Amino acid sequence: MGVLSNLEPKNVFRFFEEICKIPHGSGNVGQISDYLVAFAKERGLDWRQDELKNVILFKEATPGYENQPTMILQGHMDMVAVKKPDYEIDMTKEGLRLRVDGDLISAEGTSLGGDDGIAVAYALALLDSENICHPRLEVVVTVDEEVGMDGARGIDLSSLTGNRLLNLDSEEEGIFLTSCAGGARVDATLPVEWTEKEGIAYEVVLDGLTGGHSGSEIHKERGNSNCLMGRILYRLTEKMEVGIQALNGGLADNAIPRETRALLVVDGANSALFADVLDTVSAKIADELVSRDPGVRVRIQSLGKGTFHCTAARSSARCAAYLFALPNGVQAMSADIPGLVETSLNLGILELKEEGLITHISVRSSVESAKFALIGRLQALAELAGGSQSVRGDYPGWQYRVKSPLRDKMISLYRRMYGCDPKVEAIHAGLECGLLGSKIEDLDCVSIGPNMKDIHTTEETLSISSTARVWEYLVRLLEEKEG
Repeated sequence: MGVLSNLEPKNVFRFFEEICKIPHGSGNVGQISDYLVAFAKERGLDWRQDELKNVILFKEATPGYENQPTMILQGHMDMVAVKKPDYEIDMTKEGLRLRVDGDLISAEGTSLGGDDGIAVAYALALLDSENICHPRLEVVVTVDEEVGMDGARGIDLSSLTGNRLLNLDSEEEGIFLTSCAGGARVDATLPVEWTEKEGIAYEVVLDGLTGGHSGSEIHKERGNSNCLMGRILYRLTEKMEVGIQALNGGLADNAIPRETRALLVVDGANSALFADVLDTVSAKIADELVSRDPGVRVRIQSLGKGTFHCTAARSSARCAAYLFALPNGVQAMSADIPGLVETSLNLGILELKEEGLITHISVRSSVESAKFALIGRLQALAELAGGSQSVRGDYPGWQYRVKSPLRDKMISLYRRMYGCDPKVEAIHAGLECGLLGSKIEDLDCVSIGPNMKDIHTTEETLSISSTARVWEYLVRLLEEKEG
């Protein structure tokens, strides 16, 4: 018996648990894609699977619904696969270890992948049902949304007949999303000079941060461990020569990093000064983040004396200055929508390799010119630091539609079911609706989903009761006839 077997709606949670048994982190979607194809074959459904492993599933309308507008249901099959540093699991080969605590589902030691496994579970439950009335359903499940929306960018949607799309990739019940920011991934490399340095090696770990989604939670101004480590390194290189043996932090460019680790080498004569600088900077960081990230801490461990392969002092100083100068977080708020972030960026991944210091940054903006201006600013910084930069995964924003029959129908139904209006909002996080809208003429689109918290982190949770309510609403929406 599965961990979720006793939860309602049974079919939704059955499929969600099956999905969680299959490794499906971004870039590792072969198994989950083939699972969807097997699902369609077993039920005699028409299906498409492309070279990228995107899958489209089709189900004809139930009797009496043949003349109702086709509904496209859309989500993505990949998840941000992260684990706690000391938790033993290979997420490329092993499934998640689910647990239930009251109203919440989580995964032991890892992220849960409710974003966007629950969308796929909803769609499969609908396709599997024999007693839910619905118009023609066209289910689009894309790959690698979390690393640049590559699936949505490459998918061929010419086989679709509908132009109403319900995106199931939102994380807050009762909010209908109708537009979102565009974005891009920016990768920079700063070449470094390596040397053999005699001195004392120290491990410096900055952790205890909350992290979160770099779109939906960037406005909370939580600490970014990569940026904070850059600040520490800059202050150290101001005072002494430092060699860097290793430097890494963050697991995904669209997740605010929670932990960064550095192996540093300094002269023995500077050991006291080294400790003093770290104590001073650590205290200031803790004081600044006391309300937003009270768990932040800096841990130091001496690894002893020796001769170590590390970056030359001038390379260390240049890398530290680059990291310290990098902008991060909210850059501008919307002038049109109160409380909405317009432009932001997140230094999600930091790693030192033999070829140099590598950074992976997620840039977002609801204004295309502001997005490219920020990318240009990053380019200038990389060049000033002697490095180079490339851009990948550029995707457009999703523009608000003034006339939307789908949105009007959904608001009316919500009002009748719950006695109040839903919130109709824009979101700073990226959704695939903008890319899909460039492929489907006159696309009418709304995004919804059940309550999830701390997505892209090991504290991610999915609300059971909210999942049930959104399911009930989704079924009623499909069953309601027009005209």
